[in-house]
Amino acid sequence: MRRAKPAASAVAALDVERLSFAYGARPVLCALSFRVMPGEFAVLLGPNGAGKSTLFALVTRLFDAPAEAAIRVFGAALRAEPGRALARLGVVFQQATLDPDLSVRDNLLYHAALHGLPGAEARERSARELARIGMADRARDRVRDLSGGQRRRVEIARALLTQPALLLLDEPTVGLDAASRAFLLDHVKRLCREDGLAVLWATHLIDEVDENARVLVLRAGELLADGDVADLLARTGTATVAEAFARLTEDRAG
Repeated sequence: MRRAKPAASAVAALDVERLSFAYGARPVLCALSFRVMPGEFAVLLGPNGAGKSTLFALVTRLFDAPAEAAIRVFGAALRAEPGRALARLGVVFQQATLDPDLSVRDNLLYHAALHGLPGAEARERSARELARIGMADRARDRVRDLSGGQRRRVEIARALLTQPALLLLDEPTVGLDAASRAFLLDHVKRLCREDGLAVLWATHLIDEVDENARVLVLRAGELLADGDVADLLARTGTATVAEAFARLTEDRAG
């Protein structure tokens, strides 16, 4: 059963305000403020070391954000209402987190059990998500026997078991071939269009930003741009996202 697309709402799926963070004396994020709206595919574009993974760790409460920052998920404050906020959130981390010795289906069922889903419902949702990601025929296979692209598909299916309204993906296509990258991008964008899922897709790969994407450019912990591709190109006076990214980072360095 497809989840109904939510009605248009002024409430942001993810609302980040004044978010700074440092590892000791080394600043990593500098006063970030941005929103991701329901149904929106937003690309967080930045080189390795820009602070993308740290941002995800803060939004998922792996790290505690400073008291002066505000992080809300569909209006629920992460600090004051962590359970309510995290219940709407799904995440695919950069590092693989599947158990390689379990089957694909058992990985999903274990995750479902951790989230308190009844057995019958967990099996139904697992079968549905594996079918949507094109992995139904590999459900009994051990994860260690899958390719890198197939493992990423399974991680996305697992993240969707709890029917989140906001999905965070941290460098989900690193190390994958072109066909696997294209499949994952198309699948996640379809979820935005058809299910109203809000997505924040972090990447250092400029070619994953298409002309319809919302793009947030992060460099050395600073948000240098936030808007659609047309706005980004107009602001920088460039013809491509690659040129715009180079112009922004050059301006900052200068």
